[in-house]
Amino acid sequence: MTQKKTKILVPTDFTPVADCAIDHAMNLAEHAAAEVYLLHVVPKASEAEEARRKLEAAVARATEKGTTVLVHKLVRVGSIFEDIGDAAAEIDASLIIMGTHGMRGMQFLTGSRALRVITNSEVPFIVVQQRPIKEGGYDSIVVPLDLHKETRQKLTLVADMAKYFNSKVHLVTPREDDEFLHKQLVNHIKFAKQYLEERGIAHDATITDEDSGDFVKAVVRYAVEVDADLIAIMNLAQGNIFGVLGVPYEQEVLSNEAQIPVMLMNPRETSVGGGWSFQ
Repeated sequence: MTQKKTKILVPTDFTPVADCAIDHAMNLAEHAAAEVYLLHVVPKASEAEEARRKLEAAVARATEKGTTVLVHKLVRVGSIFEDIGDAAAEIDASLIIMGTHGMRGMQFLTGSRALRVITNSEVPFIVVQQRPIKEGGYDSIVVPLDLHKETRQKLTLVADMAKYFNSKVHLVTPREDDEFLHKQLVNHIKFAKQYLEERGIAHDATITDEDSGDFVKAVVRYAVEVDADLIAIMNLAQGNIFGVLGVPYEQEVLSNEAQIPVMLMNPRETSVGGGWSFQ
């Protein structure tokens, strides 16, 4: 039986932050034996030829260091909000890596149409700012765990990443004074530790001083402390413990000032064993 080829989709607008996303994709593709697809969406067919020329230049830049990674070009006419998902489905992408310009560029991610692209996607996203990827890739991965059983699903993809880069995984949960809820969190930590231990992945677990109300800030602060290269979160929409009042937690984490890349996944109706995986 032929193993499914891993494919990474990178939407690009040819800005420096998009180039940074391409660098992340190329590094990951080297480690994961994946192929990279660069996507540019134009509003009119008359602009497609110029887009192809720009993509040629982007491919030349991505491969100038003599990589063995195959890089493909995709030009689509339409709306970036719709065509990211369509292109991902078309190539059967395993992952989408996308650049954003911090808080100023977050309208792209948090506008109602754009957020729907992410929240309706069955493909996980890694969102990067302009922080370059280390040569060793994602050596340190922070994984917030909350009270939702769905948050366990991210462990499959996190484990894949950790295997590729020989990463250390840092599990982090909020302080919870309620005895029943505290027990739930402890059970989630126990499950995650066992899952990672069975796969030979280095890990530790930390309970923050902050409770669930300040968990976003606690996660970002902790990620800075451990010099994290990636934060893995689940998009649980309403009811997540990151809170639904004020700034959505996705925006606050995705646009973190430390510019740590964020892997964002949506829950599936499945157990961990059949969840996210590059394989």
